Amino acid sequence: MSKKYVNIDNSTRPAGDDKYKKIIEQISKDDVCPFCEEHLLKYHKNPIIKSGTFWTLTTNMYPYKNSKYHFLIIHKGHITTTKDISKDAWLELYETINWIENEYDISGGTFFMRCGDTSKTGASVTHLHSHLVTPDKDKPGYEPVIARIG
Repeated sequence: MSKKYVNIDNSTRPAGDDKYKKIIEQISKDDVCPFCEEHLLKYHKNPIIKSGTFWTLTTNMYPYKNSKYHFLIIHKGHITTTKDISKDAWLELYETINWIENEYDISGGTFFMRCGDTSKTGASVTHLHSHLVTPDKDKPGYEPVIARIG
């Protein structure tokens, strides 16, 4: 029996934009975790910005509408809950967030982690990962960034 690596129900995007859902459906058929190191580059085409011992930093291929920056920080090991993050990995995550804020001169944004049951997190991928998102407040007609949770 296959393990559920993605949640198709959480892959819906605005009307008329079904590209992401089709990719998640293909990943489901392939029965692999798209965030595990051995599969990441097949499904995620954005460059890796930084790679540490525990985390991979990249930008989201499907950034949330109205975001200026949308980073993904993906745990390298296939884990799903925060209780599986080692102390050293927590420290590296902290250092990665600080690096992003300094490198991109980020003065504010939102950091959140997708962990556990995807029906509660809103995640489409069942692999522990974090988002660091900043709004594009200078964009004409600015609207806030909306992220799905649950």
